[in-house]
Amino acid sequence: MSLFAGYDIACRRGERLVFRGLSFALEAGAALVLTGANGSGKSSLLRLMAGLLPPHTGSLRWAGEPIAGDPAAHRARLHLIGHQDALKPVLTVLENAAFWAGLRGAASAAAASALERLGLSHLADAPCRLLSAGQKKRLSLARLLASSAPLWLLDEPTTGLDEAATRNLGDKSARPLGDPLSTSTRPSCALRDSRPSCAASAAAPRQAGSSPRTAR
Repeated sequence: MSLFAGYDIACRRGERLVFRGLSFALEAGAALVLTGANGSGKSSLLRLMAGLLPPHTGSLRWAGEPIAGDPAAHRARLHLIGHQDALKPVLTVLENAAFWAGLRGAASAAAASALERLGLSHLADAPCRLLSAGQKKRLSLARLLASSAPLWLLDEPTTGLDEAATRNLGDKSARPLGDPLSTSTRPSCALRDSRPSCAASAAAPRQAGSSPRTAR
């Protein structure tokens, strides 16, 4: 049984049917990459996966159970990183990281460790309003490392990052706790790819317009 799966999902936003007939299966520790044209529904699919939108048809299941049966439990098991940085400009870099870590009961030391691993420790006492766009993106991503969650949902996580930071993110996604992990203890990850040249190897769903595609 797949850890996280969607079956024959359709998404409607207002009067528009964004996509239909989309299915996926994600094993523990695996990554699922979403690709597609602008407006094809990639961000909407991530919101469906997060339980923020109900599917028009179909179902999403975690360990075989519908996520709609306990939305609070599903939200508690995931990290969702969207386009907004979700940072308080008046707080310092460390204070922002500690806030997100504290929401999941992690110690403040975990926030400091996450900053170090993402190359932000030298900015720990700086107000967030002084950060560059790339630094804000790295700080947003620090919450992935500051507290654990079995599911990561990332919307264009490399946007605004330089090449070195992008490689670093790839390393952290593969080994999020900094040590070799068994597949069963790595977080599962679904992410929207911002690179238009990245092709999906999985079959495209039945389209309502131009639907997102998935690749493992």
